[in-house]
Amino acid sequence: MKLQKNIQTIAKDTLLKEAEAIQNIVKFIDDDFERTVLEILQMKGRLVVTGIGKSAIIANKIVATLNSTGTPSIFMHAADAIHGDLGMIQPDDIVLCISKSGNTEEIKLLIPLLKQTGAKTIGLVSNEDCFVAKHVDHVLKAIVSEEADPNNLAPTTSTTVHMAMGDALAVSLLQARGFTAQDFAKFHPGGALGKRLYLKVDDIYPKNELPIVNQDDLVKDSILTISKKRLGAAAVVNEKDELVGIFTDGDLRRMLEKHDNFSALRIDQVMTKNPKTIEKGEYAIRALNEMREHDINQLIIIENKKVVGFLHISDLINEGII
Repeated sequence: MKLQKNIQTIAKDTLLKEAEAIQNIVKFIDDDFERTVLEILQMKGRLVVTGIGKSAIIANKIVATLNSTGTPSIFMHAADAIHGDLGMIQPDDIVLCISKSGNTEEIKLLIPLLKQTGAKTIGLVSNEDCFVAKHVDHVLKAIVSEEADPNNLAPTTSTTVHMAMGDALAVSLLQARGFTAQDFAKFHPGGALGKRLYLKVDDIYPKNELPIVNQDDLVKDSILTISKKRLGAAAVVNEKDELVGIFTDGDLRRMLEKHDNFSALRIDQVMTKNPKTIEKGEYAIRALNEMREHDINQLIIIENKKVVGFLHISDLINEGII
């Protein structure tokens, strides 16, 4: 098989065409887009998203994004709608019709029927001069000059800009609602994503041992504590039980390089001062970011300057945060 262009060039050309198409639709974010957002914010029902063919696939994705960001949404296939599914539409709903041409027969048949339900309608189209644009309450314009494929036939650029416009709509609604990371976590409790949003260090560190030594303790005694607790480190505290340092496997290796005899060495002579800590009650994802930023494997959990626990990088791996 002989190609006129190499595969890398074809792929890059495709991405550049689609990127340019997304940039070009920025100018279509207008007053009608804003009115659409306000209409959806005020609706008492659900946003019903419909389409046919590739537009139906995009509609499903937009529904998933909207639901996960606080806008109640359902998908309705345009062909099924005219064969019974229209019964799911309620007067308080808003229906978003997705169609590249805006002249698809199923959509042309559907829109008058939607009007009879009393639901408001929105069109997401790539053609301003079309049936949908002329018969809906609001129009979201995702105009494209050509598809990315050389025959200008396969839905590529058009589906990309439709999905991008759906994201613009979802994010606009999200921010208008003041939707927070905590709100997002309510809809994503499962998997690594959910844990990143709700899991706190308090949920993890109590399972670990708590190796603590006094700053006046001898190194040889401290090593026994570290070995027994199996975390590869110990928190070093003063007479007020306040954190003053940490002694790790790395500190031990550095000590052995410098000292042939450490039988009389105190832990405060070889510890690392001002260790990295995180407050009790913080999110586990912040602990991960701290570890990555400082290239360390453990953090000391503190509360009112007192050591309450240890968190190791392996804990975060086991929880699926990484």
